[in-house]
Amino acid sequence: MDTMETVAINESRGIERIVEGVATSDGAGVKLTRVLAGQLQQRLDPFLMLDAFASENPDDYIAGFPDHPHRGFETVTYMLDGHMRHRDSAGHEGLLESGGVQWMTAGRGVIHSEIPEQVDGLMEGFQLWLNLPAQRKMGEPWYRDFTSDAIPEYVTPQGVTVRVIAGSSNGVAGAVTREVTEPLYLDIHAPAGTEFSTALPAAHNAFIYVYRGAVTVGGTKVDSRRMGILSNTPDANNVSIRADEAARLILIAGKPLKEPIVQYGPFVMNTQQEIYQALNDFRNGHFA
Repeated sequence: MDTMETVAINESRGIERIVEGVATSDGAGVKLTRVLAGQLQQRLDPFLMLDAFASENPDDYIAGFPDHPHRGFETVTYMLDGHMRHRDSAGHEGLLESGGVQWMTAGRGVIHSEIPEQVDGLMEGFQLWLNLPAQRKMGEPWYRDFTSDAIPEYVTPQGVTVRVIAGSSNGVAGAVTREVTEPLYLDIHAPAGTEFSTALPAAHNAFIYVYRGAVTVGGTKVDSRRMGILSNTPDANNVSIRADEAARLILIAGKPLKEPIVQYGPFVMNTQQEIYQALNDFRNGHFA
């Protein structure tokens, strides 16, 4: 397999800021850490939210996320461990299992539920919200499940395993591509003392979230359960990550939309009037 990038590698990005998530709960009391939301939405455009969840206590997750609406963005759920059943009002249903990805485009509106199909054991993963451009916010809802073995992956000469959920890395295309936001979503498993590099367009906003061990980027250490926002440096078209110890992390990047973001709970539009319309449509049963 050819693992060489098709563009020249120049300067690597550094870490602009380290973020510690906020412990919270959502759905019917599922305990999680909200890593990206609110003030970071403009800085990390086109990404709206990142939740990390990990617990072996079923009381923390068993009630799941009963029926709730979305409009105007996409949700990407990556399950590291556990089983979650998805059902939605557009007629889609699927079981998300360990290593799998669920990608849903809410578009003009969908009502869905995500309920664990396990009574004990570890439940761990992430949910990412990816914004839709204005012209696609009212598009048709879309949904797809990817099993673990459907996620492309490669191993570098140093032994770093990279799972490519979206975008492309070192010549390996991921499970999903998007034209406008061009998201890159990698799950990186790095043995101690290894280094990993991949191309990253200078204009894209990007961050890492370390969920095991610790890594160093541009001389800055990012510990476990921390997000490192990558600096936007002109002409820096890659990122180089060194594992100080055995580490696992996700790397996420995307092309900013540079559009207004108006959010009201599960609705993300461009104007307040569009939010009022979303509320009215939901109340009047006009979602899919």
